[in-house]
Amino acid sequence: MRRIYCVGRNYADHAREMGADPDREPPFFFSKPRDAVITAEAVPYPPATADLHHEVELVLAVGGSGADLTPQEAGSLTFGAAVGVDLTRRDLQAEAKKAGRPWDMAKGFDASAPIGLIRPGPAPASGAIRLSVDGEPRQAGDLSQMIWANGEILSHLSRLVRLEPGDLVFTGTPAGVGAVTRGQQVEAWAADLPPLRFKLF
Repeated sequence: MRRIYCVGRNYADHAREMGADPDREPPFFFSKPRDAVITAEAVPYPPATADLHHEVELVLAVGGSGADLTPQEAGSLTFGAAVGVDLTRRDLQAEAKKAGRPWDMAKGFDASAPIGLIRPGPAPASGAIRLSVDGEPRQAGDLSQMIWANGEILSHLSRLVRLEPGDLVFTGTPAGVGAVTRGQQVEAWAADLPPLRFKLF
């Protein structure tokens, strides 16, 4: 694993949910530190927040190198894919937005990127993406609803930074994001990828 990039507002319904215009403006990216990734079935609830939110996402694993790529070229660099959850300290993010400050502490904290097993091969372009908390459905959409498709996301990113093997790219979340608390069980799915399950403690 090298770097973790995340795409913001890549589903129209979620863009509206967050008060943004879902038109096809160029995607924007933010980062998480690589040690934010966690594969354990128990995930610690972070400090300094009273409003931790779940965001289920398709995660692309990059297996090749390249810069300034076309969507076709960029898509060919995909090693595999997984389902992940972008955990967000929403209260800290709201404060940062209001003050015009960076989101780093809202997004890039310890264990903020739970991820399932990476399945080698092409990343799915369609199929259900969903998340439940304690068995209650919270998020439900389809990967085909992404504003920017997998190859397009990687192409845009490759114009900003050189893609390298080990990079992970979280591709955005559908509507339905919401709070989770200690003791709750989170389950996430994306198409036919291995599911992700973890409990907050």
